[in-house]
Amino acid sequence: MSNPESSPLGKAVAYADRYDPQLLFPIARAPDREKLGLKGGLPFIGWDLWNAYELSWLNARGKPEVALATIVVPAESEAIIESKSFKLYLNSFSDTFFAGADDVRDAIARDVSARCGGKVAVTLTRPGAPVEPFTEIAELEGERIDGLDVSIDRYTPDATLLSGEGDIVEETLVSDLLKSNCPVTGQPDWASVQVRYRGPRIDRAGLLAYIVSFRRHQDFHEHCVERMFVDILARCRPERLSVYARYTRRGGLDINPFRTNWEKSPPPNRRTPRQ
Repeated sequence: MSNPESSPLGKAVAYADRYDPQLLFPIARAPDREKLGLKGGLPFIGWDLWNAYELSWLNARGKPEVALATIVVPAESEAIIESKSFKLYLNSFSDTFFAGADDVRDAIARDVSARCGGKVAVTLTRPGAPVEPFTEIAELEGERIDGLDVSIDRYTPDATLLSGEGDIVEETLVSDLLKSNCPVTGQPDWASVQVRYRGPRIDRAGLLAYIVSFRRHQDFHEHCVERMFVDILARCRPERLSVYARYTRRGGLDINPFRTNWEKSPPPNRRTPRQ
């Protein structure tokens, strides 16, 4: 595992056009989790749903083939994959011969699993294939809280904005106002976020202000969602909690982390209109 500063992120690099799994750059999850006080067992399970829109290779006769790829990385894996290195890796398939799409799928699953230290699932969707959740477009389900008339003056994560009290409720709340920033380049990352819970009623104005407080925060998508989960769990004390973010794409990739303490599988991989 290496530091982000030693990755290709934010640097001029040559785009490889021959298959090269060594381009994948893993970043250990443990250091960021330790900053959240997470050592040993985790208070959540989850998955990171990657969607890749720019995947192509050559078939045995030299004809280009294309597909959309979904890569599901388990949260218990040792590392995330830095996104620019993922783009460089996928681009390395472009002038490489493969016997068929299954070989491409198997290569991605093998390589990403090895680099992140967890079993990764990969699905390829070919043009003209029957509609899959990945090719559907829908807003995140839930009550939108962005219309609340609130004053906000904090733009770095502040868990004290969160509170939950009163009756036990089950509800799903959604905001499109999540923005964080790349920890190396400072480039903005935009997302919609869904909070599903059962527990004391969460103060919606406080939750919205908390989501907006990530606006100047620099961290990877996966770590932002884990911080949200840990903060909401500690401050609002829900019995059940799921946090799911759909980030807009950069470099032909979108990353959609999901963390939960009660759901047993990832949500349907439906793109939002912003994606």
